[in-house]
Amino acid sequence: MPPLPHLRPLAFGLLSLFALGVQASTLPTIAVPPPESRITQVKVYPGSATVERMARVVAGSKTLTFTCLPAGLDVQSLQVSADASVRVGETAVLTEPRAQSAACATSVLDGRIRELEDQKAALQSETDALDLVTGYLKGISTNGGGSDATPALRAAPDAKSVTAMADALRRTGQDSLQKQHLLKRRQAELDKQLAPMLAERARSQGNGGNVVSVTVTLATARDADVRLSYQVNGPGWTPAYRAMLDTGTRKLRMERQALVAQATGEDWRGVKLTLSTGQPRRETTGRLPMPWRIGIVEPQPERRAYGGAPMPASAPAPAMAAEMAKRQEPLFDVSVFNNSFATEFSVPNAIDVPSSGQRVSMALGQTEDTVKLAVRTSPQVDASAFLIADMAPPEGVWPAGPLQLYRDGAFVGNGQWTPPGDARVTLSFGRDELVRVQAEPERDNRGETGFVGVRAERKLQRGYVVENRHRTPIAVQVLEAAPVSVDDKVRVAAVFAPQPAEREWNKQPGMALWSFELAAGQSARVAADYTISYPKDAQISSR
Repeated sequence: MPPLPHLRPLAFGLLSLFALGVQASTLPTIAVPPPESRITQVKVYPGSATVERMARVVAGSKTLTFTCLPAGLDVQSLQVSADASVRVGETAVLTEPRAQSAACATSVLDGRIRELEDQKAALQSETDALDLVTGYLKGISTNGGGSDATPALRAAPDAKSVTAMADALRRTGQDSLQKQHLLKRRQAELDKQLAPMLAERARSQGNGGNVVSVTVTLATARDADVRLSYQVNGPGWTPAYRAMLDTGTRKLRMERQALVAQATGEDWRGVKLTLSTGQPRRETTGRLPMPWRIGIVEPQPERRAYGGAPMPASAPAPAMAAEMAKRQEPLFDVSVFNNSFATEFSVPNAIDVPSSGQRVSMALGQTEDTVKLAVRTSPQVDASAFLIADMAPPEGVWPAGPLQLYRDGAFVGNGQWTPPGDARVTLSFGRDELVRVQAEPERDNRGETGFVGVRAERKLQRGYVVENRHRTPIAVQVLEAAPVSVDDKVRVAAVFAPQPAEREWNKQPGMALWSFELAAGQSARVAADYTISYPKDAQISSR
């Protein structure tokens, strides 16, 4: 029996698919893509980083290509290493636009983005189908009683049939509208998932138009790992600290943190991170003095351009200069590392650092020590008392950085950690409201002295009262700046009551420090009397 007419297109389609299958079986086998490399570890310096990638090669491989490397890498810093079973030959470097690179033109997010877009397309097709159903139902309800009504509706003999039809239309329409609402909600959720992925793909493909590929010639008898390391300019890190004081136990815990950022064009995902205070891009030797020769310089005629005007100095275009400055601008201030020896900090966990300049915070460890607490005040400047903690400097290199201060679990404020230049470190933890400081009115008397009044004399009297409103004793420190003469014609005499513990506190002449214990509910008074003598006709300056 001959095939039915409506089956002929189906048979033709099956024969076409069979022919395509026969042709596909005769096509050559698709080449195996080259092995992908991944970043295993990164060492970050102030202003640069050394990145190490690793790729697995199979036995018999002749070449290995590391693709999609950042355009800003230092070609002279390339280093290739492998197992003992691998012989490494020459290395070739190729720089090309990202759009022309077969391996880098698409992002790793493309697969996930296409999957979500396919889901959106499926939802949209379902929405369009429901729109057809809804439009059809609306047409029936609109034309149900008119001249264009269907024969079934016009032949409805009784109200029971009309009621059944209306109920069916209601249920079908309600179900269709509810499905449309759910589909719109699912589409909105897909849009929320797509937005950050599209932004991430645009960011990763927009950081620089070029990519670098490094091809290594090698010979290996068995499977092995090949590593490629290179330096990139721009990444950086800066230290950050957190000081947490427990006034009850007098324990101070210092937490060392780091802020890392990079915008090299490649994301660091799950890498082993090492932070170093060294600066490999700085000069390796100091500058030597040049011979100093002195002579007479003959006057030279001024060179002028055509028309008599001086030759202007060439300057780069403003746009080009701004672009160059932007490229050279570091992510962090590297000057905080200038006075420190090279120290390395190994981050214990795998870290993700995106190539967006976002600053990622990570912990580098902590140290704890018992401190000496005291209340310090400088009534001459500010009649307030501040709680301070005196401690021995922590071991190792602690570069300057921002410091967060906590007292008994409460955040006090922000400060600045400065590398200690002395044997002790003092940190301030905010005001102590239970210590009252009162500065007495200053007395300033002037007169003349000496034989026939040839010298002028000025007497100053200062007094301060400190009251402890705590329920426990406290250590009190009162700072006073005494006048210091810098001229032989000016004489200064100082009388303190009681005598201060230090007359040159913090190695500063004239800086007096009273230090004493103050019992709970008690108060103490300290005073200073100064006599300044100078020639009658002279005018003294205070600075």
